[in-house]
Formats: sequence, C-alpha cells, structure tokens
Amino acid sequence: MKLLHHFFSLLALGLVSACAQLPPAPGAQPVAVAQRPTPLILISIDGFRPDYLQRGVTPVLSALARDGVLAAQGMRPSFPSLTFPNHYTLVTGLTPDRHGVINNTMTDAKIPDVLFTLSNRAALADRRWWDGATPIWVSAEQQGLRTATMFWPGSEVDIQGVRPRDWLAYDHNFPADARVDQVLEWLDRPAATRPDFVTLYFEAVDSAGHRYGPDAAETTAAVASVDKSIGRLIDALAARGRLQQSNLLIVSDHGMAPLSAQRAVLLDEMLDLASVQRFVPYGPLLGFTPLPGREAEVRERLAQPHEHVQCWPKAQLPVRFDYGHNARVPPFICLAEIEWALATRESMVRNPPAGGSHGYDPDEAQMAALFIARGPAFESGVQLGSFANVDVYALLAQLLGIRPQPNQGRLETFRPALRPRLPD
Repeated sequence: MKLLHHFFSLLALGLVSACAQLPPAPGAQPVAVAQRPTPLILISIDGFRPDYLQRGVTPVLSALARDGVLAAQGMRPSFPSLTFPNHYTLVTGLTPDRHGVINNTMTDAKIPDVLFTLSNRAALADRRWWDGATPIWVSAEQQGLRTATMFWPGSEVDIQGVRPRDWLAYDHNFPADARVDQVLEWLDRPAATRPDFVTLYFEAVDSAGHRYGPDAAETTAAVASVDKSIGRLIDALAARGRLQQSNLLIVSDHGMAPLSAQRAVLLDEMLDLASVQRFVPYGPLLGFTPLPGREAEVRERLAQPHEHVQCWPKAQLPVRFDYGHNARVPPFICLAEIEWALATRESMVRNPPAGGSHGYDPDEAQMAALFIARGPAFESGVQLGSFANVDVYALLAQLLGIRPQPNQGRLETFRPALRPRLPD
C-alpha cells in the first residue's frame, strides 16, 4: 500500500446535511408517556478544556457548573485522546480498544482497501466500523424510548440495524444556533413523540484550538460563542417551563495543547521511512505498519531511546492505556511528549506544527475534558474529582432508566451528585 504521509483534519468539512425520522427499533415496545424518563440532553463541546471556564467568557456554563455538578479538575479521556474514539466511549462505556473506533484514521483487514477517516463519508456510514459496541441511543430505542441526535460520531449509522428516531448527517457549516433550534423543535413535540434522549454537538472550540492554539484570543472567542449558543438553549427551555424538568450533561472529548515548529520530532531520524508500509497520522500520536520482512529492523530502531517520544510494539503499551489488543491498532505506536509533535522533513516544509493538538497521554492536565451536569437528578453545588470518561455511559443509562450493555463504567463515581443519592 502506498505510504500515507499527510495529516488528516480532525473534523470533516462540508458534509451534506440530511435529516431522517425513523420508525421504532424492530420489536421495541414503546414506553408509556407516564413512565418515560425526564428528558436528557447530552451536549458535547469538542476540544473544551475545563480551565476555559476561568477565562471570564462563559457566564452560562459557569452558572450551570455552580448550580449543578462540576468535575473541577476535568474528566479523563480514554487513550488515544482523539475525537471519534472518545465520543464513542462516552456513549458506549468502553475504551476505544474495546469498542473498535481506535482512531480518527484507521484500517481493518476485514474491510480491505478502505481508509476510515473523518473525510471519508462512505466509510463513516459503514456500520462495520461501529458494530463493535452498542451506543446508548440504540439501547434506548430497543427498550422503547425515543432518541434524537443533533450530530454525534456514529449517530447517522444503522449500528446493529438501529438508528436514532431522528438524526442529521454531520455538516460543519450548520450554524450553532440552528443546531440549538433543531433540538428545541424536537423537544417541542407532543409528549407522545418527544425524544427522551437528545445529543447536541459543537466543534468551534476544537477547530479554533487546532488552528490558533489553546491560548489564542480566537479560541477564547469560540468558547464565548458556544457559551452563548448554550445560553440560547437554556433560555428557551426556561421560557417553556422545561428547564427544571430536563437533565443536562455537558461534556467534551479531550483538551488541547499548543504546538510549535520548534518542538518537532523527526521520524526520518528515528528510522528508515522506506521500511514503513503505512503510517497515519502525524501529530502527537503515530501508528504504523512495517513492510513485510522489515519488522525486526523497525522494532530495533524504535527500541532505542528517542527524545520527547516513546514508542512501543502494541502488545507492550502501558497497561493503563487499555489499548493494543484490537486488531485495528497498528503494530507499532509512537506517542510524543506533551506539546511535541511527530513529523518528517517533508511535512515540516509543507505543514510545520502550529496551533494546537490533542492525542497525548490522557493523564496530561491539558488533555482533561469538561464535565458539567444539571437538572432534577442532580444535587446543587457539587464538585467531583477526576474520573474516567467511561463512567458517563453508566450515568446515561441510569438517567434514562434503561438496561445498560456490558461496559467499563462506574455509576458510583456520581454517588455524591445524584438526588436522591444512591443507597449504600
């Protein structure tokens, strides 16, 4: 296979928007209106670091955190700290190695000659990439609830033959306020057809962080803009008398760290690039496959010490990453030190590291993700310690009153925050 040496964007651009209303999941018996749960709205602000709340531009989010529940030091993403893997973790309760969406860019020997990337619309719509786990909206639909997704990785796919009742295909250019208005339209439906679970997704903070860096004025402006859009949702719910009857979870998938051309590790100096069949992508994290017959050479070169980067055969990755058993994980993984990037001499000319990125060790403070919860299910003014993002799935299932799929999450994480509190 031809060597891949271009960096793929973390967000697909310009996808055509589509909206669908679907019948219930096959065999599902609708839950009676009187027995349905309090509406649950799951909001993702891609790339939002918890310390962005300290910039003085988030009156809405800061009020929600103050009046509800906040992970003060942030939520810990799963490895790798990338967009698609962590969004799928949040709704499945499984780490990427276990649910199968192991990277934003990946291959699978069972799906030959296809490169899964955020810009490959055909691959994104192929359920074979997603069927390794059951997202919360599939379980909800199968158990008689109604769901609607205003963007979420995987939500436009018929995973295990089921989609949300209402969904839209991702469109980067779909205005933030229009996304809010679509959610409100769903929630304004009569009780019998109103969704019980809704997702809402914003990418502006991540996009600004990549382009300008996490400390840039442009990123702060994006934070302020998304806060304003969430304020639009909060104000509308309050005006309709529904704010106190809705549970809101506001999360992010990962944080963001600054990049610089002065902090680049050159792959050309680590090994002979001609020994590599495929490697994707550049940035903090690199997974690659040696050419047949050159595995020992690559292993030996990567075993040598390298400044600002660590490399492992996938079977020897740190246990805490819970990564490397899935067949989609490339044979070798290299991970840069925080704020450093992996590059080649050629890429340094074409696209030197700049702005910001993620994908680093999830334990790094700059990779921490946002978690805020507010609503009738939650106590007020609670601050939680850091926890793994697999726990969110267990909370979603609890709030919806559905039977969860096997998962790695711990509902006990939220014991101090739930009202009434969970029994001992």
